[in-house]
This record gives sequence, structure tokens and C-alpha cells, in this order.
Amino acid sequence: MTQTPSRTRSRTRRIGPALARMRTAGTGAAADWNARMLAEAADGRRRGTRWGRGALALVPSALAIGVLGSALAQGALAANFSVTGQPFTLTSNGVEGSGFGAIVNTPAVGRPDGSTTTNTAMARVGFASAGLAGLCGIVHQTIAGVPYSLLLTGGQKVAATPPTAFTTDIDASNLYIQATELRAYGKTTLQNAVLGQSADQVTVAGRPLTGAVPGGFGLGSAGGEGGSSITLHGLDATAYDAEMAGALVLPDLKIRVVPGTATTC
Repeated sequence: MTQTPSRTRSRTRRIGPALARMRTAGTGAAADWNARMLAEAADGRRRGTRWGRGALALVPSALAIGVLGSALAQGALAANFSVTGQPFTLTSNGVEGSGFGAIVNTPAVGRPDGSTTTNTAMARVGFASAGLAGLCGIVHQTIAGVPYSLLLTGGQKVAATPPTAFTTDIDASNLYIQATELRAYGKTTLQNAVLGQSADQVTVAGRPLTGAVPGGFGLGSAGGEGGSSITLHGLDATAYDAEMAGALVLPDLKIRVVPGTATTC
């Protein structure tokens, strides 16, 4: 169908006013928006997403971790390492300890469900003071079915095969280890000690060891200045708890998470 000129002119007349109203409204809206932006800019208030402020919110946490590591490395903090219901390994090239004592006990071990059990016999070993030749702690975890290992290291690198001679570079006081197995790969020198002392009579830094039962097996001091002492060439412990109740001087502290099941640091 062919439109007549008069009909076309009529439609144009109807569209024209509509376009004019749209142009007027659009111009007015733009002017209003522009005026609001200018007013907001002039009042000095910040608006929008504050990416800088959001990033700064992470700084206190990062600083807290840094301060914690620094204080721990300088011996300003006591430290306790434990994993609920799961053993971890502690290794060192060697240990020299004085004021040494050990007992057998059955501590409460936490389970993942929050309950505890006391069915596992362990050795609780204490040192009034100890020097370690490097330290390597390994904790194995599984996240969403994927194995990971947390590695905590300090001091000299701990060798897979302990050296025949070592020099300590980590100092700890009131060091306690709760372990199902603790062994040395080289010679062990034990001095001024009593093997088979009643557990409740064994003291470390003047205090009995936690979980001591009268008549239970104990390895204590024969007395004398400094008490018993021990030198372990190559320490390897399967532990449930490691506690440094006194000062810990730990140079070059590093904490890393690596994929897989690590066996060495």
C-alpha cells in the first residue's frame, strides 16, 4: 500500500513533539546528574569503592604475623605446637640438653570430633635448657581430599642423614615433647641420670612432669649441679605436642605450606 503525502506528514507531526520531549528530558536528566556530581565533589566526602582502604585492612593481620614471627625468633614468646588427634614430626641434627627428665604417661589426645582419648601411652620428655642444631617440624593435612604439608624450620638446615658432629644454633628453656616415638640416629650420651626413678619424683626445672603416676617409669637426675644431661646425635620424634614454656631463640624462622606429603624440610 502506498502512503499518501498527507498521511506521512501527519505521522511526522506526531513523532516530532515526542522526539522534542525526549531531547528535553534527556538534557534535563544529564544536567541534574552533572549538578549532583559537582555538589558531591565539592562537599569533600569520598564515595565509591575504597580499594586502598580495603587493602589497608589486611595490613594489621600481616603485621601481626610478622611481629609474632619476629618475637618468637627473638625469644620473646613461649610457643606450643600441637595438632588435634594427629601426630607430627620434629627433627634436628642434634640436641644438647641439661636438666633432663622423661616419664611414660597417657595424656588426653583430642579427636577430630572434639572428643578425647587416653588410650595411647607416650613418653613426656623435658629439658630445663636445650640447644638444638636446627629444627624441622612437619604437619600433614588434607584439604578437600588434597594432601598438603606445613613446614616449620629454624636455624641450620636439618639434613636427611644427621651429621656425626653438630653445633647448636637454637636455644630453648623449659622444652617439653610429648611423643609416641623419639630416637637418635647417632650416639647418645646420658650423664648423671637415674633410669627407673619413680615418675612422680622426676622433675624438670624444679617441677614434676605432667601426667606422672607414682610408681610409674621415670628417667630422672641423680642430683648435683645442673641435674642430668643428654646429647642426642640426630633427633627424630613422632610427637603430639611440643611445648617451649620458656624462651625460644629461633633464628631464620620460616613457615611454608607445600603440596603433597613432605618427609623432609
